[in-house]
Amino acid sequence: MDKEEKISSGSAVLDKLLDGGYEKDILTTIYGPAGSGKTTCCLIAASCISDSKKVIYIDTEGGFSVTRLSQLRKEDYKKVLEKMLFLKPTNFDEQKTIFEKLPRIVNSRIGLIVVDTISSLYRAGFNKDEIHEINRELGKQLSSLTEISRINSIPVLVASQVYSSFDEREKVNMVGGDILKYRSKCLIEFQSFHGSKRKAILRKHRHLPEREVLFEIKDAGLEEINEKGFKLF
Repeated sequence: MDKEEKISSGSAVLDKLLDGGYEKDILTTIYGPAGSGKTTCCLIAASCISDSKKVIYIDTEGGFSVTRLSQLRKEDYKKVLEKMLFLKPTNFDEQKTIFEKLPRIVNSRIGLIVVDTISSLYRAGFNKDEIHEINRELGKQLSSLTEISRINSIPVLVASQVYSSFDEREKVNMVGGDILKYRSKCLIEFQSFHGSKRKAILRKHRHLPEREVLFEIKDAGLEEINEKGFKLF
């Protein structure tokens, strides 16, 4: 695959994991526990793309932080904000409406779509009697994102939460499950350890094998650490 078909993630750590960055015409999903670095990676990508294109940022949790962005970009973070279009649904119905309008919003000036997180309001709206309808709607939203990415040749970056079942507490499951796994051509799992230490594992990619990288979360972004200096506790 040519380098031109990828864009930098904005982080040397993730660019190393992905052999150059995010592919332009697919949906990439980052999933992991709270505080594992998902939102930081979304902000880094948005910041990087904003140097040349506009960014659509769908914030379902109110997790976007101007303070965090200012740490990443310091003096020129306000320029980044000017290039970002924020959409902030507060329930799953509002999220549905946004995704119905999204194809009409995207144009050649958009360089990235971020959804942080796709599963927050989906999970909040979960009702056993409506499970099939909710799953069907989530599938439609992901299908729309996939089509937008392919037609416009822009990357879509999605963050998702995780959970553990009562019987298998050590096993991590992605909220959205098979629906997200099927629609995402690239899956990256984030794991948290002691303090700021993290691991990113490439679980699925159409061109690359499974691999991993160790890193720490710093004010300026992600910093790779080696195995020798990595301790779980």
